Amino acid sequence: MTEQVLACIDGSGHAAGVCDWAGWAAQRLGAPLTMIHILDKNPEPVQGDLSGSIGLGSQEQLLAELAELDARRGKLAREQGRLMLEAAKQRVSANGATDVDTLQRHGTLVDNLVELEPHTRLLVLGRHGEASTSAHAHLGSHVEQVIRAMHRPVLVTQGEFHAPQKIMLAFDGSATTCKGVEMLAASPLFKGLELHLALAGANTDDNRAQLEWARQLLEQADISATTAIVPGDAGKALVSYQQEHDIHLIIMGAYGHSRIRQWLVGSTTTAMLRDAMTPLLILR
Repeated sequence: MTEQVLACIDGSGHAAGVCDWAGWAAQRLGAPLTMIHILDKNPEPVQGDLSGSIGLGSQEQLLAELAELDARRGKLAREQGRLMLEAAKQRVSANGATDVDTLQRHGTLVDNLVELEPHTRLLVLGRHGEASTSAHAHLGSHVEQVIRAMHRPVLVTQGEFHAPQKIMLAFDGSATTCKGVEMLAASPLFKGLELHLALAGANTDDNRAQLEWARQLLEQADISATTAIVPGDAGKALVSYQQEHDIHLIIMGAYGHSRIRQWLVGSTTTAMLRDAMTPLLILR
């Protein structure tokens, strides 16, 4: 099976951005696109003895009514999901995507995505779920779980889509970000875009040498990159650099073993995903 771009669609107002980013990525990668909607398992009706509170003889009737209501809710949720997927497919097709499929599954988001991981080239999901109403609301409850569970690149979107012209790789010389440089060199996803390699740290010979290695590797792939060493705390320094240079997308490794580790692990990862005002491509 060909590796695909997989886009998670829900009923939030941010689903349009997920569609647009996924369609853009699929076209640039020349990969098929699958729009997926996950139906959480419905909770089972309470099976306890209700006779003490609702009267003897009423329990069976109530449980039957609850089961019927649960079935109606499940049917409505499936139909709502089907309509969302169809609308998503129409949107990306109208924007030029040609190989588009839809998929509806039951269960948890993380379990389903892990199962589909062997056939996933890139996962796209919104920073917020159905419960949020603002482009800068709290981080979706599943996002960090997905990033920790997946071993494929994860593109976390937010807000309206604007085709990126400037991208930044938060480079630190770790195995993950070195792999990210190799990915950038080999992938058509960012060809022709303005690329910045930013390293947070001291202006040392070692750091300059690492950046030069990355720049030369990209140059061999006909990709011109601007390199920069930015002093200070990694998270704040890189975000400041992104804002100063109007970067449209940040690429970074997750959970590495380098000096940037404390920025990417645990609560700091969540803070970066929550506070960044631009989409993030997370590498594993």
